[in-house]
Amino acid sequence: MSRNHRPLRLALLMDPLGEGWPSMDLAGEALHEQFSGPLAESVWVTSVRPKLLPVARKLPVLRERRDALNMDRVLTRFLAYPARAALRTRGQDAYHVVDHTYAQLVHALPPERTGVYCHDLDAFRSLVEPEKEPRPAWFRAMAWTTLKGLQRAAVVFHGTRAVREELLRHKLVRPERLVYAPPGVSAEYGPEPVPGDTSDEVLRPLGGRPYVLHVGSGIPRKRVDVLFEVFAALRRQHPDLRLVQQGAALSEAQRAHVERLGIGDALLQPPKLDRATLAGLYRKARAVLVTSEAEGFGLPVIEALACGTRVVASDLPVLREVGGDTVTYAPVGDIGAWTESVQRLLESTEPDTARSQRVTRGRGYSWTNHARIILDTYHRLTGY
Repeated sequence: MSRNHRPLRLALLMDPLGEGWPSMDLAGEALHEQFSGPLAESVWVTSVRPKLLPVARKLPVLRERRDALNMDRVLTRFLAYPARAALRTRGQDAYHVVDHTYAQLVHALPPERTGVYCHDLDAFRSLVEPEKEPRPAWFRAMAWTTLKGLQRAAVVFHGTRAVREELLRHKLVRPERLVYAPPGVSAEYGPEPVPGDTSDEVLRPLGGRPYVLHVGSGIPRKRVDVLFEVFAALRRQHPDLRLVQQGAALSEAQRAHVERLGIGDALLQPPKLDRATLAGLYRKARAVLVTSEAEGFGLPVIEALACGTRVVASDLPVLREVGGDTVTYAPVGDIGAWTESVQRLLESTEPDTARSQRVTRGRGYSWTNHARIILDTYHRLTGY
């Protein structure tokens, strides 16, 4: 216990309900579970998770357009949530912002007792590398407000050394304020089935055919275009092979790409799955493909490894840092090299020890350790 003989009072500021970012939901929920369970003797946690304001979506002229959701996100991020954070979290010893895209909340909190978890630099790309991501002035103004919140925070957590190096290279945060706190793997992800796994039902449409798995959204940096091209090439040699994709709401252009490649009949996209069922999909997949051109960490890599499943991932420093030598790497966007790598994996056998090495690598990432690092940091920061 701290020298003040009471637990730290910590406000946990999570992404609003309805944002639709599973990885950010997981990060917040995992911390809440740890602070309410194994670490409860050391912390009193107040979790804040408002709903997205439904203002624009109630307007008749906008309600059917995606623009309405984005407008409600902006209103929530920059008006409603900061006001709620300032009112709801009074009397706390420390404040933890789970997602750096909500770093603007720091402007409404005591910055000297607030930390932000920076998962990647995507939210600030239009400012630090405008040639790579040109954006209109209004968007850059929002990004600037968010970045200034991050820079005001007393602590900035990061999950990989690659993210740390990028923050330092762009001179966004001083090194003494950075704390390494890698994410973890939830208990459901392991080599053996767990209660609640309904993956057999989810996979029933495949009729027992083998499949490769992709877990992630359809945003540009995930490169689902590469995923589709590689799968189409693989299917010429393996006509029974199927592709299971979890998490992407495909755009019209992406759906058209699928149709042009003639793979629509081999693509299965289940609705959002619980962790037990997703773990079942990982375990039964022939391989998990991570085709991204940029990542801040790569949760599907360690989740798949923890389940013992083979992974082929883009050859990015961050993914090599996370996956080590238990993952097969292919050059970003190189369809031929990707196809060859996956083909070789599908047709090869491996030593008996390889699966256990993958499981060990994946299970080496722990949400308990993640939470403990964050909590210890706030204890040192506040003296509690």
